[in-house]
Amino acid sequence: MKPSTTIIIGGGIIGLATAFRLAAKGAQVTIVERNTCGAESSWAGGGILSPLMPWQYAPEVNALCNAGIARYADWVAEIQTCSGIDPEYWVSGMHVLAPFDKAAAQVWCEANNWQYKLDDSELWLPDVAQVRNPRLIKSLRAAVLARGVRLVENTEIINIDIANNCVKSITTQKGKLFADTFITCAGAWSQQVLASTPPIKTIKPMRGQMVLFKAPVGTLQSVMYQQGVYLIPRLDGHILVGSTVEDVGFDKATDSKTREQLATAAFAMLPALRNAEFIQHWSGLRPGSPDNIPTIARHPEIANLYVNAGHFRYGVTMAPISADLIAELISGHTLSMDISAYQWRE
Repeated sequence: MKPSTTIIIGGGIIGLATAFRLAAKGAQVTIVERNTCGAESSWAGGGILSPLMPWQYAPEVNALCNAGIARYADWVAEIQTCSGIDPEYWVSGMHVLAPFDKAAAQVWCEANNWQYKLDDSELWLPDVAQVRNPRLIKSLRAAVLARGVRLVENTEIINIDIANNCVKSITTQKGKLFADTFITCAGAWSQQVLASTPPIKTIKPMRGQMVLFKAPVGTLQSVMYQQGVYLIPRLDGHILVGSTVEDVGFDKATDSKTREQLATAAFAMLPALRNAEFIQHWSGLRPGSPDNIPTIARHPEIANLYVNAGHFRYGVTMAPISADLIAELISGHTLSMDISAYQWRE
């Protein structure tokens, strides 16, 4: 029997993860990406595999995050086996520094069976892991190519061609592309791509600025978080500091005031960072969605059109489960979890 063909619009972490899973099931997959794969929000993020303060998020966000976290170690091992590239998955733990709602944190951790240690000054979460975003993207890109996925990069989508409640093709600046199934994984650009196919929950760009330092190896060995600012250590001594959440449209500009604010907060949390080398300041555009809840669903009227987008701050964390759910939807297999909260609606 002829393998099914799938076109994925968008080659960020969600698009690559979806392609990786579908290709493993025998589908012929093509990714169409407006830039280069993983060059937008996926590359720019910090890679903490946890909601920063999970007790502050809706159950629907935590359910996806927890399901993604449970799959992560095996998922990255599979990717690394296919690619030969280490994504630097690391269970580094996370310190949440006061002030925060200690009672709410304790109730949430116990209700969700999270290991924790709580005292007057901080909450210690020993099982929180991280991954190094640029290396994960590099590894995942190589892994999908190893599984036969076709990448069509630096290619804009001009139109989704629909007839009789079915997508027939997509028109790009390089011509038409045809497939049996189409999945939008275009992140912050999903609303633009799907402008002719409402309804969908609003997905819009939300800028996040970050700065990077290089310190001696071992200067920081666990993630630190305090009042909206986090420090993420890497195994080679790099330390990321982030991040803002700015509703400024598709503007990826950075500014010196924000850089100084992030650095000042970081120095207060980790005084040794004052002696570190400043490396870089950048921003990325997260796919913002109401309450951080993504859309993972088939279109209610267009039979072969799906969306896997709007993961906001937690696309890297949710990637394994989101990819599994879309693959299960397309194949008609039993779903790994209830997805009623992630349906395609306004």
